[in-house]
Amino acid sequence: MIPAPASARASTAGAPLAGVRVLELGSTVAGPFCGRLLGDFGAEVIKVEAIEGDIVRRMGKQLGTKSLYAASIFRNKALIAVDLRTEAGRAIVRDLAAISDVVVENFRPGRLEEWNLGYESLEALNPGLILVRISGFGQDGPLSSRGGYGVIGEAVGGLRHITGDPDRPPARAATSLTDYISGLYGAFGAALALFARGSDGRGQVVDVSLFESAFSFMEPWIPAYEQLGYVAGRHGSKLPGSAPNNLYPTADAEFIHITAVSDALFARLAEIMGHSALAGDERFVTPAARVANSEALDELIAQWTGALPLSDIEAVLHEADVPASRIFTMAEIFADEHYRARGSIVAAPDPELGTVAVAGVFPRLSRTPGRVVHAGRPVGADTREVLTQLLAMDATTITSLDAAGVIRCSEVGEANTDTASGGN
Repeated sequence: MIPAPASARASTAGAPLAGVRVLELGSTVAGPFCGRLLGDFGAEVIKVEAIEGDIVRRMGKQLGTKSLYAASIFRNKALIAVDLRTEAGRAIVRDLAAISDVVVENFRPGRLEEWNLGYESLEALNPGLILVRISGFGQDGPLSSRGGYGVIGEAVGGLRHITGDPDRPPARAATSLTDYISGLYGAFGAALALFARGSDGRGQVVDVSLFESAFSFMEPWIPAYEQLGYVAGRHGSKLPGSAPNNLYPTADAEFIHITAVSDALFARLAEIMGHSALAGDERFVTPAARVANSEALDELIAQWTGALPLSDIEAVLHEADVPASRIFTMAEIFADEHYRARGSIVAAPDPELGTVAVAGVFPRLSRTPGRVVHAGRPVGADTREVLTQLLAMDATTITSLDAAGVIRCSEVGEANTDTASGGN
């Protein structure tokens, strides 16, 4: 393995994926999130962006011309800009794939093959290569050639059908939920393939689809339909088959979610409500009975919560050890002492902003934790260093390719990685 560029080595020492090189060809969310997860745990991630930059830079909020989304999802990566529509650009990617362990891509199936960058071509150069392929509908099947975004995967996978209130159209989370699920599966698949490679040295293809990633979260409703013909629908803020497990109003026009599904929890809830007899009421005496009479139960709980302000409701529920929470806003998350104690938000060194807040590294490993070394940098910030150190390109060739629009070089000053905050 050719040593990583100097800018990447600081992130790998002692990390579980130290020494693993990842070439990220993905764009938008699913591919970059997969690469971000691998980079958080020490992989040397080289992200290949289009010359004009990944579209994710134009999503979310901006600070001037700075993409705050990119600052997080491109963290811990060396960023190079290459035009894959040119043969010279594809040659660069081919050469980098030959010295990489993992390639992550989320183009429409067949696009890599059109560019002579498909698995068979890359495997011939690097038999140990793992190719993570994230697409809307998978690499085969009658819909494989169809394009797809995360929300389309949710629609096809059934997840969208069960999200929202029953008297309204299907809702969505205000984030790219299924893209994140798919990126997580991609990183998990890459880790499994790296583990398997240890026995025989061979790589393989990891096929992740957006629709199957969403569908996997339909787990309880798959056998329910096959065995009972039950079609799951929308239930608003409550979880079907679990009661009480719902959102309740408070006197100050706020909401609190209460989950007290076991007999012991429900008995404690009934007692603090001042209605301890409810625990012995035949309508609510068992979990099944509470589910069958959930509307009546929810009405009783709502009457109690609706007479008190949110802070008082939270205090008494927490004192009684009944699982409950207000619905946190981002402002409340930033002010919360538990987030602060856990280091769940970290300050990523950034060459333009000094530092920028990003989510910490999850999950937490006790012995080999991940780390946020630096935030995502500008388009092409590491092109020159990567091509010089990994492909031994001379300055004249790099300047020529830059002038021809095959690559883009836009070096910036290095962030002070000494101040990086770990997520673990």
